[in-house]
Amino acid sequence: MKKTSKLIALAAVLFAGFGSSNAMAAEGFDLGADVVSSYVWRGSDLGDSAAIQPSLSYTFENGLSVGLWGSYALTENSGNCPKDRYKEVDLTISMPVGPVTLAVTDYNADPEDGNTFDFGENGNNTVEVSASYSHENIGLMAGVFVAGNDYDNAWYCEATYQFYNKDGYTAKAVAGLGNEGFYGDGEGKKLALVNTGIAVSKDRYTASAIYNPDTEDSYLVFMASF
Repeated sequence: MKKTSKLIALAAVLFAGFGSSNAMAAEGFDLGADVVSSYVWRGSDLGDSAAIQPSLSYTFENGLSVGLWGSYALTENSGNCPKDRYKEVDLTISMPVGPVTLAVTDYNADPEDGNTFDFGENGNNTVEVSASYSHENIGLMAGVFVAGNDYDNAWYCEATYQFYNKDGYTAKAVAGLGNEGFYGDGEGKKLALVNTGIAVSKDRYTASAIYNPDTEDSYLVFMASF
């Protein structure tokens, strides 16, 4: 309960008064869906399956955005017993403040078990506060778990650089540092390099070669966006 109260207070500080920001955005709904060969998030494979990932959001004129994003595995996982299909629904509230976008995200990794709003230490929800910045070809973000099942306040920070844009193809490099106890090998709480790779996109298609130096796992992921 204390963590939830702190989160509410923090969200109030982040978003109060931002309605007077000079940021202007296209107001209205946006929806879409991705189909991925596997769901790899911040250097880790979640679900051990191809997945459908729908999204729905609404953006206000001042830039405030409220969005839902989900991931639904197409097959049962092969590594756990009892077997189950991985499901996730995330709620994000974000706001541009000058060149930085602030966001609060609630990750719900099992939205169909009847405990959608369980923010206890053993619940399904984990809340993250993050900030992101982009300028020309460079992107930066940092986030920390602050409430719910917060996994020891794990941190993650990431840098991206688009180094290619030609003939309809774009390519970017990614490097991400994560709390080793959650994102890495699970043996410590220090920050470690957990997510590196290259993503190449053309039209609605993206192929990503991903390597986690901390766990030494590698992935090749294909995504089609609609």
